[in-house]
Amino acid sequence: MRNQNTRTIKAATLTVVLASVLATGGAISPSLARPHSSAANLRYRVDHGSALSGVASVYHDRITATGEHMNPNAMTAAHKTLPFGSMVTVHNRRNGRSATVRINDRGPYVRGRVIDLSPGAARVLGVDGLAPVSLTVGGHAGRRV
Repeated sequence: MRNQNTRTIKAATLTVVLASVLATGGAISPSLARPHSSAANLRYRVDHGSALSGVASVYHDRITATGEHMNPNAMTAAHKTLPFGSMVTVHNRRNGRSATVRINDRGPYVRGRVIDLSPGAARVLGVDGLAPVSLTVGGHAGRRV
């Protein structure tokens, strides 16, 4: 019962505010409204050559955020914000190995981790579980046909 009363009060308050804005001649403009965009339409500013560091992990998802089936032997990775198709050089700071991977998924969603590697990329880098890494953004891969 209390929840219904709260909703009624909120609706009444909103109605009064809207009526007073319209009565005083004020206009409600859509200037602050932003259209909803899907992840495919997002635009990111990428500074090529910029470096990040943190912890890498290995992931085993079946389907990536791009819709690709995850190939465990591919040199791919997941990053939270880089655009899909970005080429990133990953340097394992523990053993000095480096590899270039293509971003095709989103993640990692664990604090302190900067990239999730496919099992193939992790094997090349000598990562078994977690490893300290540095990332260098190197460009964008062409579209696959």
